[in-house]
Amino acid sequence: MLQITRASSAQAAASVDEFKAAYAVAEAANTQAGALRNQWTATASTLADAKKAADAGNFDAAVALSKEAEALAKASIFQGTSEKQAWKAQEIR
Repeated sequence: MLQITRASSAQAAASVDEFKAAYAVAEAANTQAGALRNQWTATASTLADAKKAADAGNFDAAVALSKEAEALAKASIFQGTSEKQAWKAQEIR
């Protein structure tokens, strides 16, 4: 019985570490989007939800929400960089 408890603790610690890593990547992408002045509010709320899930001990949901926030941040980065160039095609010549 003691071994099972240790294994569960090791799995929980790995989940915490996995959350921290996923959250850090999402936060970095959101910061990059901010540097482009194109942060989405959906990204910030998803990061907040991920933090709440982690605080509640639901690391599976926290990791999933962190990855979703990362995807949102990357999409906002793509949008910001593509629109930065797209306006040139709309310029009257």
